[in-house]
Amino acid sequence: MILDLKGIYKDYQQGKMTVPVLKEVDFSMEEGEYVAIMGPSGSGKTTLMNIIGCLDKPTKGTFLLNGEDIAKCTENEMSDIRLKTIGFVFQSFHLLPRQSALTNVELPLNYARVPKKERRERARKALERVGLADRVDFKPNQLSGGQMQRVAIARAIVNNPKLLLADEPTGALDTKSGAQVMELFQKLNDEGVSVLMITHDPEIAAHAKRVVMIRDGELQEKR
Repeated sequence: MILDLKGIYKDYQQGKMTVPVLKEVDFSMEEGEYVAIMGPSGSGKTTLMNIIGCLDKPTKGTFLLNGEDIAKCTENEMSDIRLKTIGFVFQSFHLLPRQSALTNVELPLNYARVPKKERRERARKALERVGLADRVDFKPNQLSGGQMQRVAIARAIVNNPKLLLADEPTGALDTKSGAQVMELFQKLNDEGVSVLMITHDPEIAAHAKRVVMIRDGELQEKR
């Protein structure tokens, strides 16, 4: 089991008011699974993603990631988990505009203090895995949207994470580029990477092996 969430609540304070965003969420995911969480805007899916990605902690409930109780982790331990266990892919690619594809992909390895030669090697391999071996020296403005998202995916997998978290990964792409990104996720999943994707698009969600719906902060399995 890579993820196990039990009785997760998340509230936010707005002045004197408490606003509930997630209500008693139970969700688990086996290693190697490919799951989509689907819901409309404002349903709580990004809040849930932030908790699973160790960017935020729940108000109450238990969250085990790879068997580790996240509630007991310090901020430093959480950032360590983000670096080593989770790969993030966002709708807007978050690439450094003045840096080459290779340098962008090397970034997490920089934070992990991997020596330069090994960094280069691993970044090149990651770009190869996403079909961009011939684009290592290109800067983001020389790449199409689909290629930029593939650079972002290479950066997400360069640390060999156990879990790939994708938040609306095709949201900024045309249909053809979106389909290529989905093919890539399928390939990574076939290679054993656990993929958890958040989307509002039923066509994109259909690529996953299992779809979970979120509405008004509550989860329901889609049968």
